[in-house]
Amino acid sequence: MEFIEPMHAEYDRARRVWNGGIDRRPAAIARVANGGEIATLLHQARSKGQSVTVRGGGHSAPGHSIADGALVIDLCRMASVQVDAERAVARVGGGCLWSHVDAATAAHGLATTGGLVSHTGVGGLTLGGGIGWLMRKYGLTIDNLLSAEVVLADGTPVRASEVEHPELFWALRGGGGNFGVVTEFEFRLHPVRTVIAGMLLYPASRANAILRFYREFTATAPDELTTVFAFLTAPPAPFVPAPLQGTPVVGIVACWAGDLERGAAALRPLHTYGPPAVDLLGEMPYVALQSMLDASAAHGLHYYMKSANFADLSDTAIDDLVAGAARMASPLSAVHLHHLGGAVSRVATDATAYANRTSAYILNIIPSWSDPAETATHVDWARALFERAAVHSNGSVYVNFLGDEGQKRIQAAFGTEKYARLARIKRKYDPDNVFRHNQNIRPA
Repeated sequence: MEFIEPMHAEYDRARRVWNGGIDRRPAAIARVANGGEIATLLHQARSKGQSVTVRGGGHSAPGHSIADGALVIDLCRMASVQVDAERAVARVGGGCLWSHVDAATAAHGLATTGGLVSHTGVGGLTLGGGIGWLMRKYGLTIDNLLSAEVVLADGTPVRASEVEHPELFWALRGGGGNFGVVTEFEFRLHPVRTVIAGMLLYPASRANAILRFYREFTATAPDELTTVFAFLTAPPAPFVPAPLQGTPVVGIVACWAGDLERGAAALRPLHTYGPPAVDLLGEMPYVALQSMLDASAAHGLHYYMKSANFADLSDTAIDDLVAGAARMASPLSAVHLHHLGGAVSRVATDATAYANRTSAYILNIIPSWSDPAETATHVDWARALFERAAVHSNGSVYVNFLGDEGQKRIQAAFGTEKYARLARIKRKYDPDNVFRHNQNIRPA
């Protein structure tokens, strides 16, 4: 175990998280190597009445993995990936990033639904549900979770699966980090090598028409196709025509995971409608797609998020999204609209704690900026766009896209019945609410 306290040379680097707007000073950061060390730390912290946080990838926008005066249990040393290619199963350490998983599984032509950015932590993404490029074909990350090794609040190690601690396993699949420290995940893998993927860009002046086209296109999209619609600023990159660089644009990012000939036919409307000003859609290794958007979510920038789910996109909703996104104040900001459905929607709603399977789209408003003095400007823009869009939503929200927004919004992520069930499970496995630095479900 490596123990890093404020006077340690590594302290300032070790306390940084993805969101550069988070500047907290924990009492200590413990980089652990196994469940036994975690149990020891939990016993010590509880005996002192000390707050505890758990850090996997440190990628949550509200910075829940670190807190002032807390003991941080940092899992970065628990980053091994073991692939059983014959069984198509991977055992993944709780401190892994998705880049670790992608590299290990790609060597066997296998994959499971992971994050849209490869430096996202496996733990946080999985425990909240796990949307990604393979979700419409193979389900959410939690739909591919076979078991989890967990250290409970009292230090007890347990294995959770459909047959062992099934209620805990249900809660881990979408209920967030409320129930213990997951030291290892076991995932089902699928054959994935080459996909048809990439981005198409259009001038923002055509946003309204392109989003209406996107709505119609996704309404009949095959399961093999997962897409994201985005409002963003065109980068100063060689593949972007000079007049478009640095200007507001809209884009469609797509991933076809299936027969390539069928995919080429299914994606033809994306190439022809408009046509796009930039068309980068083509065959590539799945592992390349997984890191394609990494630079757009760079560590150290300031981030804030507001999110809502939609059952459909009305004309009025589209008009309001386009108008609100046009007021984006930073070239680093973005607005994403994730298309769900497919395999995500065919899992029974009560099978997991994840509660948004009937939603058709997830809206994620992501202001990003570098100057702390601009914080109010960008946060105000996100809140205004959210208020404008929320009237068209179905009232639910994806827990991984929540900020620090209070209990009503946390309950909206699960609904009344699921929240109550999660609270009962919380009471059984963490009655003292040791794991409270998260989208917290209070013990019932």
